[in-house]
Amino acid sequence: MPSAMKISKGSLLIAKPFLGDPNFERGVILMCEHNEQGSFGFVLNQITDLFLGDVLDETIYQDIALHLGGPVEKNTLHFIHRRPDLVAGGTEIMQNVYWGGDFDSVKMLLNLNTFHADDIRFFIGYSGWSGGQLEDELKQDSWIVSSTNSDFLFTTPPENFWREILRNMGGEYRSIAHYPIDPRLN
Repeated sequence: MPSAMKISKGSLLIAKPFLGDPNFERGVILMCEHNEQGSFGFVLNQITDLFLGDVLDETIYQDIALHLGGPVEKNTLHFIHRRPDLVAGGTEIMQNVYWGGDFDSVKMLLNLNTFHADDIRFFIGYSGWSGGQLEDELKQDSWIVSSTNSDFLFTTPPENFWREILRNMGGEYRSIAHYPIDPRLN
């Protein structure tokens, strides 16, 4: 059963409908690190009104949307990608998904249209938990743990991500995908 999966690098944390934390409402988080010291990841489905060029001094010719990676250190910029053949120095998170790398190369490749928007995601801030904190939240039944592939991760529109990942899981999760945001309006 997917929700019984252990959290590891590359896992997805899917917020249950009644999590109660506005930072993660209907959120899906890609876990980049999980160990006894703590956990770290990016919310995949919260888009900001900003573009990459809005937060850099250099000109970026492609309009690359910025995601809100989480409530921690919103003054930081991070990226994940699926092009290790173009970007050196990234850390593999899961098969064909890398975190970080040579940012100067990324900017150049974006401006040359060699790096396409469906191969990279940029995040302002991140999601983080201290040692044991995430395990406590899992015991409180706040999250579903699952996995996906890089194609789904990079091509699914953010506004559909939460619902589609649950639908793909099938069974009881397919039903959860249809929960209204505010059940009183149902």
